Amino acid sequence: MIQRILVQPGDRVTVGMTIAILDDSDQQLAVAEAKARLAQERSNLARLEVGTRPEIIAQRQAAVKSTKAREQETQDNLDRLINLVAEGAFSQRNLVEARAAVDDTRGERLEAEAALAEAVAGPIREEIAAQRANVAAAVAALNQAELSLQRTRVNALTSGVVQQRQVSPGDYIESSGAIATLVAEDSLDVFLELPEELSGTIRSGLSVELRARALPQWRERATITGVVPEANSASRRQRVRVRLDNPPPGLLSGMAVTGTLELPSNRSGFVVSRDALTRRQNQWLVFTVVDGKAKPIEVEMIADMGQEVAIDSEQLRTGQPIVLRGGDGLTDGASVRVINSKL
Repeated sequence: MIQRILVQPGDRVTVGMTIAILDDSDQQLAVAEAKARLAQERSNLARLEVGTRPEIIAQRQAAVKSTKAREQETQDNLDRLINLVAEGAFSQRNLVEARAAVDDTRGERLEAEAALAEAVAGPIREEIAAQRANVAAAVAALNQAELSLQRTRVNALTSGVVQQRQVSPGDYIESSGAIATLVAEDSLDVFLELPEELSGTIRSGLSVELRARALPQWRERATITGVVPEANSASRRQRVRVRLDNPPPGLLSGMAVTGTLELPSNRSGFVVSRDALTRRQNQWLVFTVVDGKAKPIEVEMIADMGQEVAIDSEQLRTGQPIVLRGGDGLTDGASVRVINSKL
């Protein structure tokens, strides 16, 4: 869950800068538990490495001495009862009970002697090695918990300016969710749509001249850096990407940009205004002027460059006058007054 958002639209951020903080209650608890476990495991290892403390050995020596005394007492009682039973002063049952008491105290002595021997010998190497492994596992668990805690601080991977915040405090977000949209200050990606007839024929590296309506004096030559291998879902046209380094001041993300594509071709052709073209019965036409009369000529569109198009026709010649506007209303043989316009 988003706890805090540290940036607003328009803020500049740098690589590594924290832009948001997620709720870290669970992660804080996990770190505290991991630290406590590590402290306990290290304490256990320290006791094993130091060996048994002298006071523990002294306690177990005293326990051995005490059990030996009790064993001797029960043995003396048994020896006395054997004689008394032989004389008829006590029954065989008393003798059985005395022998059981001797066996019990002997077991206690053996157990105390074993505990003393273990304390004197100290821990074996296998025990120390196993405890060291426990410490290593606790260290790994603490590192993992601290890493999870660090990940509740969302840091910027690139520099740029915040364009839009995608979430607000209190929102839940998945690991791949977006926090904010950043726009790079030193570069922009321009996406241009291709004419349908050029789909699948354009490659990276071709030259293109960019223009923007918002910056009428700006022109920049660049190269296509990528071709999107699918059509745009809205326009049904294929797009190309142009990386624009050091964009001019005033060119902002989302502005309209057009491009004039320079295509290598062995064909001769002409570049005319789009208004000069007329579409009739699935044919592209331009009207030339012969003896003051309009004459339609079928042409092939080579490239669509926005406000201008490249056309080709075997019937067109350099210097030949054409109708630049109003062709949609002309018919073959209509009278035309020429105003100094040529191919």
